[in-house]
Amino acid sequence: MHMKTAEVGIITFHCADNVGAMLQAYGMKYFLHTQGINAEIVRYEPPFMTGRHWRIPYIPLRTWRGALWAVRNLITGTLLNLRDGKNFSGRRANMNRFRQTYLVSRTQQVFLFSGGLKKLSYRFYVIGSDQIWNPDTTCGLRKVYFGAFRNRKREKTIIYGASLGSSSIPEKFDRKFSDWISFATAVSLRETSSLPYVRKHYTGSLEIVLDPVFLPPKNCWQELEKTPCKKGYLLLYITEPNPRLRDCAKKLARAKGLFVVSLCSFGREPNEALVLSDFTAGPSEFLGYLHHADYVMTNSFHATAFSIIYEKKFVVFPHSTLNERLTDILTVHGLKARMYHGDGKPDIDTPIDWEMVRQKKEQAILRSRNFLLENLRADSPGRDEPGRF
Repeated sequence: MHMKTAEVGIITFHCADNVGAMLQAYGMKYFLHTQGINAEIVRYEPPFMTGRHWRIPYIPLRTWRGALWAVRNLITGTLLNLRDGKNFSGRRANMNRFRQTYLVSRTQQVFLFSGGLKKLSYRFYVIGSDQIWNPDTTCGLRKVYFGAFRNRKREKTIIYGASLGSSSIPEKFDRKFSDWISFATAVSLRETSSLPYVRKHYTGSLEIVLDPVFLPPKNCWQELEKTPCKKGYLLLYITEPNPRLRDCAKKLARAKGLFVVSLCSFGREPNEALVLSDFTAGPSEFLGYLHHADYVMTNSFHATAFSIIYEKKFVVFPHSTLNERLTDILTVHGLKARMYHGDGKPDIDTPIDWEMVRQKKEQAILRSRNFLLENLRADSPGRDEPGRF
């Protein structure tokens, strides 16, 4: 398929200093380019997304009741960043290097607020993937991530792989959700568990698609890797504190004669015997560490995704609040047994039928690609009654 004359703007979380967010953004951009589609990531970089990664974090106040919480987190975050010193600077540098090399251009205009998007000249918009409809992630629901912004030249808005972070969001957001989703031409979700909630607010058809990291081939990701200098390790990647996961990783590493490489995405954990913590890793470093690990233990969605892509020996621990997406991705690939539920020690050496996994993955990839390509055809119909301001 070729659509050289059409211009596509991708709106997603590319500006977050988050490994998964940037890798899914790259996956979408890469795939569209391979299909001959002239697409680029829109530099919508609002302070409520970027500010949390500043040395002195910016945390928006949603209510006056949240002021104490915001001040406490501001002080805690600032002290943590100042204490980290070179680690904080190194992580920021690796994140920015990947972003500037693979995602956006320095010459592109940056939009801090939604009003500037009316100037854009793209015909089509692809919005997503990631937790674009999780109000905890975006500090309340945001109309941009529904395509509900003014733009006269827009012909279609395609929501790809939207995630609520859970099966639903608080009832107080229902009115906005119903109003804003009406601006979408086509909608797809990342988790099956969110279908009932979205169906209450959206009358069009809904598809379940894979995260964009699955759209490119494995060798695409290998080209972006920074190969680690260490060998003989277990990769531990955690997105929230989990002492049980950390202890299991250390015990397994000790039994296998390995050490642990810990990539912690939520603050700082101390180095200790047999554990090497890298607080500076960006997307390229993450890919290299994961690809060359002997084992992977995680409670992260994207570490799970790349364990599947790279066909690693891995075990997933449940996440306390965001477990639907982990369960869903394992179920799609026939890998529910890789989820550890605390019954005995995790049997990470249980063989995986990777041929079966590849077949299931290819079926899901085909559905995901078809959703994108069919809706990006210039002659495909839009919705009869798009949203109105």
